[in-house]
Amino acid sequence: MVGEQARQAGVGTGVDTGVDADLVILGEVLTMDPERLIIPDGAVAVLGEKIVAVGPASEVLTQAKGAAVTGSRDDLVVPGYINGHQHLTGDRLIQSSIPDSLAPGESIFSWVLPVHAVHSPDDDELSATLTLAESLRNGVTSTFEAGTVAHPLRVAAAAEKLGARLTIGTWGWDVKDGPYTGTVDEVIGRQRDLLSRINGPLVSSWVSLVGHDLMSDELAVAASGLARDQDTKLTFHISPSPGDVESYLTRTGVRPLVHLERLGVLGRHCVLAHAVHLDDQEVELILTSGSTVVSCPWAYLRLGQGISREFRHLQIWQGGGRLALGCDSENAGDSVDGLRVAALFTGLAKDCALDPTVFGTHEGLELLTIKGAEALGVSDRVGSIEVGKQADLVVHDRSGVSWPPHGLDPVLQLVWGNDGRSVRDVLVAGRTVVHNGVVVGLDLPSITSEAASASRDLIARSGIRPTSQWPKLS
Repeated sequence: MVGEQARQAGVGTGVDTGVDADLVILGEVLTMDPERLIIPDGAVAVLGEKIVAVGPASEVLTQAKGAAVTGSRDDLVVPGYINGHQHLTGDRLIQSSIPDSLAPGESIFSWVLPVHAVHSPDDDELSATLTLAESLRNGVTSTFEAGTVAHPLRVAAAAEKLGARLTIGTWGWDVKDGPYTGTVDEVIGRQRDLLSRINGPLVSSWVSLVGHDLMSDELAVAASGLARDQDTKLTFHISPSPGDVESYLTRTGVRPLVHLERLGVLGRHCVLAHAVHLDDQEVELILTSGSTVVSCPWAYLRLGQGISREFRHLQIWQGGGRLALGCDSENAGDSVDGLRVAALFTGLAKDCALDPTVFGTHEGLELLTIKGAEALGVSDRVGSIEVGKQADLVVHDRSGVSWPPHGLDPVLQLVWGNDGRSVRDVLVAGRTVVHNGVVVGLDLPSITSEAASASRDLIARSGIRPTSQWPKLS
């Protein structure tokens, strides 16, 4: 609902006598509520951690007298963006360094694992600080970690200091070789311990396995059972490339998701990272089980994994499946910017279907906000701008040269024409974490110097051999 319709609807708070509020944020408001209401001259009132009023600015300002006021009608106010799959450590300290012409799998075994194997607690916290700071700066307020953190308490400390909303996992695999592998009992014990130690209002944990064919059937079943017992979710990587399909067919005689369904692993508690190479039966299993798929399209293009040939994610969306978007890692997707991901996903959907009507920017923004929140089980708290929800809010400054004149449809202009660089202010649970484009409390010069030193040390310890694909000029 746009324009005058929204004004007449009066997004009403249902309160005529006024509301207590600390802050009122002015701007054109994309609520992403059930009606997908857009309020051109709108406002959002915040008290503590929560949204207490949403509506036309004239009404909200009258109701929230005495509150501090920020922003202007030229700003764009949106719900905090949700990143459903992000590696927080390892890659960040060698970001955009892994050559993009390696054979499938070589980047993992020749670069990523050697780096993770020698990652120190300090490295984990520093990496997470950098990634989460970039995330917040680009409007990503909720991050779901991919399960490759060795020192989760240090990563949790980084998130708490920055005020980021984070769900974190830790290494879970029982292959013979590799960092942080263990027996089924050891891995499940580590997961259980994490769930008991990190369970706060902003920073929480979930069960995570590396996935692929690097988990025994016993481990997959035990992890799924733990997630169900603890009323949380299980996430793991599966089928970003054809390798997992080939491996499962060789070992079990059936495709990966068919085998996992037979084991009882799939379900609404299950979050499948990637799931690019599927057949019709596997798509149907995702839909019927209620499992979530997190699509990270930039990673698939960066690594040449075939997303433009196997765009089953559109089929999942068309079937009413649970879908979210992810940025992945700083060597597979590289930039931690949800809007870039939403734009790419939207473009792929149109192009692969050879039908521009099948999917649009409004749907792409839904996956980055309310639909992503629903898929990941947090829509009762975040994902839309509604009274009673957490005040996770992003303000885009539309005074920059990329914005004027303001388009007839702000969603089209936001997704196609802009990205996280126009973010000015960000709130998480009512706390300002980005102000005037600067991450609050982040000493950027100091952490830049620290990161450069840590990167050199990490490369030396890991034994990786940085190369360039281009000859250097003398």
